[in-house]
Amino acid sequence: MASKKTYFLGAVVVVVVAAGALLSGAFDPGYATSDVDKAPPSQQLIAKGRYLVRAADCAACHTTKDGAPFAGGVPLDTPFGRIYGSNITPDKEHGIGKWTSADFYRALHDGLAPGHPLYPAMPYTSYRGITRQDSDAMFAYLGSLRAVPQPDKKNTFTFPYSARALMRGWNFLFLGDSLPDASKGASTQWVRGRYLANALGHCTECHTARGALGQLDLRATLAGGDLGRIHAPDITPAGLAARGWSAQDLKQFLAHGVAPQGSVYSDMYEVFHLSTRHLTPADNAALVAYLTGDSPPAPAPLAKAAAGQTVEAGRLHYLALCAGCHAADGQGKPNVSVAMRANSTLRDADPHNLVAVMLDGIGAQTFTGNAAMQAMPGFAPRLDDQAMADLANYLRVTWGGHKGDVTPAMVAGMRGK
Repeated sequence: MASKKTYFLGAVVVVVVAAGALLSGAFDPGYATSDVDKAPPSQQLIAKGRYLVRAADCAACHTTKDGAPFAGGVPLDTPFGRIYGSNITPDKEHGIGKWTSADFYRALHDGLAPGHPLYPAMPYTSYRGITRQDSDAMFAYLGSLRAVPQPDKKNTFTFPYSARALMRGWNFLFLGDSLPDASKGASTQWVRGRYLANALGHCTECHTARGALGQLDLRATLAGGDLGRIHAPDITPAGLAARGWSAQDLKQFLAHGVAPQGSVYSDMYEVFHLSTRHLTPADNAALVAYLTGDSPPAPAPLAKAAAGQTVEAGRLHYLALCAGCHAADGQGKPNVSVAMRANSTLRDADPHNLVAVMLDGIGAQTFTGNAAMQAMPGFAPRLDDQAMADLANYLRVTWGGHKGDVTPAMVAGMRGK
């Protein structure tokens, strides 16, 4: 049963957000249609739109694994319920076939679709930075696709979050004109990278923590987020350098999915396949220039293991369960497994992702060319909490430069979630 405090908080949220909704409704902007609505778009504009839609990673939320492109249905679990990506094909009944270019831009810029506000799971807090010209090109590309008459799946939000009208209030409270920069720069390349990261690529949406109402904590932009099972790591210049990333390695990681620091996995695996590998070399370099800054810090050398750390129990588990793929000295094996040496996950100060991967495993992965990694099994059924903690500590002390501070209680808290 909910407490009086919970009900009171809910009432305050409703009142505050409803007030914001009334205020924001009085300032709804109007946007003009464009040439895209007046004549069939050129093949050049459609090709540009295709590239931008990939750079914006739209397929991640609007295309299911076995579904028609952009027909919707991808589930996203949030603290407020489950939301499904919508149909954005040009179907007139279930998609965006009746939208104008102005409607599309308003959805990207203000989170307002014809007839109702959008939930901020659609990253319009970042897409707000997309230019009208690029929005029109994206709209032209989506309009060139096959119309799919697939109805949207119903979201599962409880009240008050099920009341879409309150999203106008959310916009009034939290939708800003621009995102703060996580790095410093002024070069043409850095400016282009900012547009790719903050607007099209919407990196902030996963790599930034959120408040109680789902708003971005812009005091710590790109300093890491924890919405999913795997936490999005800190990708500020300092955070990347602390885990050993150089600009060149980061370019390789985004373009090919694998680098000396490890391979993409979890949600980033989808981002790589659907988006970053399609960036031009110039845009890849620009994105990295923004993430590292015009004067990037040097990658930190791996710290020596702390004196007095006893990790023998973990070493035995590693030799028995891990060395067959990752090698006894942690160098990994090409097209089999990543190296433990220089591994970014091991060098992360937060052991959460390491423990999650050890518990759950990682599926087989493919990258550009013929590169691949074999599936890694999860060890949740084979190791108890103490053994799991011992193994994690061996990895972090030996190849991560951290203390062996993973506890059985920490593992128990993550098991089965």
